[in-house]
Amino acid sequence: MDPARLVEVCMHLRDDQEMRFEWLMCLSGVDYPPETIAVVYHIHSQTHGQKLVLKVLLARSEPRVPSVESVWKMANFHERECYDMFGVDFEGHPDLRRILLPEDWEGHPLRKDYVYPESYRGVTNKA
Repeated sequence: MDPARLVEVCMHLRDDQEMRFEWLMCLSGVDYPPETIAVVYHIHSQTHGQKLVLKVLLARSEPRVPSVESVWKMANFHERECYDMFGVDFEGHPDLRRILLPEDWEGHPLRKDYVYPESYRGVTNKA
């Protein structure tokens, strides 16, 4: 789907009485080299017992998408994790910073082209 319409579509899916997708179950990043990073949203309507998957394809060189944290608060931690692991910039996120790795970690380790550092803070990464 078009990233520019993501928040609008998500609000409709949440608020429309015939939809009522009240829950963001999961938000994941997926790396499709050489040019695409995807963000996948799994949402659930407890009211209607339905599940739906949305996928946004982003340019790998500048993966940027509006935050849905204002739609589903649960997106806050999921978006931080996706930022940390894939480098996706969630525009409008209130606190977009690393959640799993230290702030001084370089790169995003779930990208398929990530090269693990030989050492970190004086600890070598070689067996």
